Amino acid sequence: MSWINWVLLAVLITGFIFFLYGANIYNSIFGYSGIYLSIGAIAAYLIHYIYKELNKKASD
Repeated sequence: MSWINWVLLAVLITGFIFFLYGANIYNSIFGYSGIYLSIGAIAAYLIHYIYKELNKKASD
């Protein structure tokens, strides 16, 4: 795994923990920030993966 995958995994886990923490203490700021961090990490991973695949195909 590359360093970008480790960073995105850490952001995804942090977002999930924020979501659970916000749900447990009824704090919407933590809950929504956790949701947005998780969605952002997944979107960034997909963008990175698609970009890598497109560059691989273009160089052939």
